[in-house]
Amino acid sequence: MKMIRISPRQALKMRALRRRSSIVERVLMVDQILSEFRLEREELKEVMRRMQREMDRGLRMETHDEASVKMLPTYVRSTPEGSEVGDFLALDLGGTNFRVMLVKVGEDEERGWKVETKHRMYSIPEDAMTGTAEMLFDYIAECISDFLVKHNLKHKKLPLGFTFSFPVRHEDIDKGILLNWTKGFKASGAEGNNVVGLLRDAIKRRGDFEMDVVAMVNDTVATMISCYYEDRSCEVGMIVGTGCNACYMEEMRTVELVEGDEGRMCVNTEWGAFGDNGELEEFRLEYDRKVDETSLNPGQQLYEKLISGKYMGELVRLVLLKLINENLLFQGEASELLKTRGSFETRFVSQIESDSGDRKQIYNILTTLGVLPSELDCDIVRLACESVSTRAAHMCGAGLAGIINSMREHRNQEALKITVGVDGSVYKLHPCFQDKFHNIVRELTPRCDITFIHSEEGSGRGAALISAVACKMAASMLSQ
Repeated sequence: MKMIRISPRQALKMRALRRRSSIVERVLMVDQILSEFRLEREELKEVMRRMQREMDRGLRMETHDEASVKMLPTYVRSTPEGSEVGDFLALDLGGTNFRVMLVKVGEDEERGWKVETKHRMYSIPEDAMTGTAEMLFDYIAECISDFLVKHNLKHKKLPLGFTFSFPVRHEDIDKGILLNWTKGFKASGAEGNNVVGLLRDAIKRRGDFEMDVVAMVNDTVATMISCYYEDRSCEVGMIVGTGCNACYMEEMRTVELVEGDEGRMCVNTEWGAFGDNGELEEFRLEYDRKVDETSLNPGQQLYEKLISGKYMGELVRLVLLKLINENLLFQGEASELLKTRGSFETRFVSQIESDSGDRKQIYNILTTLGVLPSELDCDIVRLACESVSTRAAHMCGAGLAGIINSMREHRNQEALKITVGVDGSVYKLHPCFQDKFHNIVRELTPRCDITFIHSEEGSGRGAALISAVACKMAASMLSQ
């Protein structure tokens, strides 16, 4: 039998080919695992249709209680006209940071009115978030007191607008019952109670300042009103940050929970709970189920858990562990840190996808997590981040398309021109989320002309503007 002699150069070529072949094979296997996150256009249309169906159920009296999308009336019926002026205090509670803001609303010849703000951020201790309602609201009152001292306002009784970004059933613009905590809050004794009442009681217990709480709104509502100040076509407000939610101006005749058929009222969809009745089961993956099982509220806020910043980093971490277990990443070895829940922060997702191509940023993040990645490892981690964030953008876009198409149908309009005000860290800081989100919304709403505006300080400024409207309406009622 004749021996075939291979030269050193040929041997090198063969090794290189085998290596290339194994790299291609590895990339294909990674792609197969990540392909679960890709949603076809028809699947997104189905998500949109189901969202619209739940929205309709939430609006109707007979189906409201069992609907996953609660469509809560906010009692915000009118938008600022420009003649509301004065100093207002705004509070913004919606995550682990709490903000107190002084908002000066003044007249402006060109735009009707101008808004100036000064604010201070306070971090909420874990024991206040998970202790009692009294502890949480006493801490909020303490922060207000500190802010008033720093700005020499202790002697003034200012109108106060409270942005409270949790599911609330409003009974009036200054009265709302907390339905349930989300975003890691668990303060006992708050659910089922009037949030404004809890705040007023805490202010009274301190006794060192007076405050007139005139309005409580959701952060989406505050964002919408704040953006209305920039663009009078803004009738939708959205947050894509720690949480994810949307509100919009609905025709009063379809809001069965409130009497009256004339005009429009802002409805807080609380769409984060979409899917809690099983509407998203075939779209949820093993990673989503794991995130849900280990969350503070298993079985709740399932739509939000596919999209928001609170969960995005953890979803990526679970995907990376899957790839490691399949021996497709980091030579099949996970560091202890990477095995730890919550170690892969959502900001890493944005930073990795912002990498310029030299992989330095990706490499630095992964080494802080205790792994030494190859170039291919860095590329695979980027692909995992892109898969999770793209699905989030597309899922979110399908929901917003449902709202906008519903608005057009309820208004009996052939075409709709609308502006959407958006705020939140994922929308603001992720390098690709905005474009992917905008594109899907526009694809799914062919008869709508949509403008997106990013809201700056929307939560606080919007709360103050709503307080200004509430004060003006109260004054006009007294003078009648």
